[in-house]
Amino acid sequence: MADLIYIEYNFIVAPLQPTSDILIAQLGEVGFDSFVENEEGVLAYILKDSWNKDILSEIQILENSNFNITHQFKEIEQQNWNAEWENNFEQIVVGDVCTVRAPFHAKPTTQFDIIIEPKMSFGTGHHETTYMMLQHIIDHDFTGKSVLDMGSGTGVLAILTAMKNAASVDAIDIDNWCYLNAIENKERNNCNQIHVYEGDVRLLKDKKYDIIIANINRNILLADIPAYANCLRAGGILFLSGFYVEDIPSITKKCIEAGLTFEKNLEKNNWVAVKYVF
Repeated sequence: MADLIYIEYNFIVAPLQPTSDILIAQLGEVGFDSFVENEEGVLAYILKDSWNKDILSEIQILENSNFNITHQFKEIEQQNWNAEWENNFEQIVVGDVCTVRAPFHAKPTTQFDIIIEPKMSFGTGHHETTYMMLQHIIDHDFTGKSVLDMGSGTGVLAILTAMKNAASVDAIDIDNWCYLNAIENKERNNCNQIHVYEGDVRLLKDKKYDIIIANINRNILLADIPAYANCLRAGGILFLSGFYVEDIPSITKKCIEAGLTFEKNLEKNNWVAVKYVF
């Protein structure tokens, strides 16, 4: 496969929060798929094939005088990213029972040890939404369940459900690099019950699951919640994240229309991860 060329944007922001979180959310909606937060702001990445010179014209926060944001951009080849994330990637521990780490970190003593080589894929546990979804998975029984991880990124959420004895796990992402990366990571963690697919909600036709996990963004979730509900068995569970506290009413309204009931949510820095039951 030819090297993938990405465009890297270096955003310097003030104040750092909530500016960085809002910026990341808005960039995700126009096609940016990977982010590294640092002490000055955000590094954001988008495939060159998906980029155009006016890509930032729809980013509303850039026009808001309450935030001070400057940026530069450049091309970056795939292999350069590997050194970038190695320099920035620190292992995380969730609930004292799950460690998400890179291959070069020492083996931990936690019950669950997930090894992730993220490259250009989203989902290392560092972002609030991934962290909270890992918390939901830790707190729930997946034994013998059929699971869908929609917008799976690195596959980290699918991997934890497999480690918690899910019977079968489908991991779906529309991005080719995420698809390839999730395959690498599921093999690295010996999770043979995970099946990785490249595509979108159209792959869900005639599928049924006990539990669905979707950590994407507000607009995609609002469009796809009816499809998720159609795939849930009676008594099934839907975990959603990728949006803010203020988005809960619109997300919940769509879930209620699809026959789902709000049960609980986790909150971290204004991001939420919500549990609905069918």
